[in-house]
Amino acid sequence: MAAPRLFPSSGAWRIRAVRPADVLVLLALFALLFGVLELAPSLAAPVQPEHGAGAISTDPANIPYYAVRSLLRMFVALFLSVVFTFVYATAAARLPRAEKVLLPILDVLQSVPVLGFLTIVASTLVAFFPGSELGLECASIFAIFTSMAWNITFAFHASLVSQPRELDEAARVMRLTKWQRFWKLDVPSGTIPMIWNGMMSFGGAWFFLTASEAITVGGRSYVLPGMGSYVAAASDQDDLGAIGWAIVAMVILVVGVNFLFWRPLVAWAERFRVGDSATADRPRSLVLDLIRRSQLDDWAARGLRPAGRVLDRATRPFGLAEHPLRKPDARRRAGDLVFSTVVGLAVLLGVGEALDYIHRSVGFGQFGTAFTDGAVTFLRVILVLAGSTLVWVPVGVWIGMNPRVSRLAQPLVQVAASFPANFLYPFLMALFLALGIGLNFGSVLLMAMGAQWYILFNVIAGASTIPNDLRESMRVLGVRGWLRWKVLILPAIFPAYVTGGITAAGGAWNASIVAEYVTYDHRTVQAKGLGSFISAAAGAGDTARVVVGVIAMSLYVVLVNRFFWRRLYRLAERRFSG
Repeated sequence: MAAPRLFPSSGAWRIRAVRPADVLVLLALFALLFGVLELAPSLAAPVQPEHGAGAISTDPANIPYYAVRSLLRMFVALFLSVVFTFVYATAAARLPRAEKVLLPILDVLQSVPVLGFLTIVASTLVAFFPGSELGLECASIFAIFTSMAWNITFAFHASLVSQPRELDEAARVMRLTKWQRFWKLDVPSGTIPMIWNGMMSFGGAWFFLTASEAITVGGRSYVLPGMGSYVAAASDQDDLGAIGWAIVAMVILVVGVNFLFWRPLVAWAERFRVGDSATADRPRSLVLDLIRRSQLDDWAARGLRPAGRVLDRATRPFGLAEHPLRKPDARRRAGDLVFSTVVGLAVLLGVGEALDYIHRSVGFGQFGTAFTDGAVTFLRVILVLAGSTLVWVPVGVWIGMNPRVSRLAQPLVQVAASFPANFLYPFLMALFLALGIGLNFGSVLLMAMGAQWYILFNVIAGASTIPNDLRESMRVLGVRGWLRWKVLILPAIFPAYVTGGITAAGGAWNASIVAEYVTYDHRTVQAKGLGSFISAAAGAGDTARVVVGVIAMSLYVVLVNRFFWRRLYRLAERRFSG
């Protein structure tokens, strides 16, 4: 028998030829890097005295520059949102004691409108970079982050608590470390819902872009160059032509981002779909196909592999991805007592400081007005959720369970969801006035335009993860109609729908800020509600009343989440987690 060949063959030393795909991908990366480097000096430029609303030109020739500035802020905020999601959602899902605090905090955070965050945080962030535009950029990115992060975090947390039991048992049997489990199980199982909710969050951020690019610090207003500030300036000047150019630019931006970024991610995430049989018609992406034809992914993998091995070894001291089956009752009760005491004291201290500030500023009587207005807005939120559920659950199931339809419908849905609906508010107000519809009723439609897409995107994500073997089993057994919905579709999409419902409710509360307080034809039209209460206070520079409104809105959202949505979460975790 011939001796085995120990020395590598000649082919092992051969350098692969550079392919056309390699050249195209490298050129794209260099172009992206060059664009970021070109923008860098303007991001750290000194703040100019004329940095107000009048500094924004409505010349359509400036739209490409404004679009790039807004896109850069959006992607930085998206990256920060993903990092926040990985840390926060994992802690909430894996630490039972911390979950009791982290989830209510997340409820509060998603209920605080962008105006509330900007009012409280902008001065602090600007103070870190005195005299530099970088402080304003950080404040704007933080505001965009607050309109993205909560939805993605809820989606990833839902995927963690509803993981199939057999996957959890496999991770324990394989004795994966916590770091290995996170990257080999947790992230892959949550990739599909994270991507779909990332698309929705990215689209929702466009909705609040106008507020995110207008910052008030120390009684002075600053407006950063961007699409939101461009549209705001055009609206102030009644320049419908400029608004039309902005609408065209927004459609191009949304379609381009979908083609170059989201569509490749959706196609790539198909590798993480759970099921015993392959999907008949998998999503495709020309950009992903081009990247796969190139060798850059192989080169990047080779470069990162040693770092991955180092991290695997470094994280082993943190222990395995398992927890004891039973803890001593005395130890558990003592830990709960200490934890509850510390958290309770921190909450009491914060509430006491806030109440003292309100008492010294506007008095506690404002709470009565805020809670009364909040009840009106709460009724509108219920109408938005009911209407969105009836309309978009069947549509989302149809899109999610048909990859061919998804490939055609996703760009359309993405354009519709990402397009800032408040760009259309002046036209809708004209329609309401022509039909004699008051804003007290019309604001329901305006709120729905900003919140309904959360339910649609989550249902699409949930339906798309139904294993193909289960679908084929239903078809072979002849299960159709309502029975198919009852035994397959509704149980499969229920966890995703709950996530969509809770984020849609938060989105509706936030949308009330702009839906109940609309500027049209040089006048302001208000509807009775908590959104108009906060917007009017912010417009008058009354920080104390803004705080009162934010507290009232947070209490409404937290109580509904705690007594309604959390029970549905537990039901989804107990009965539909696989």
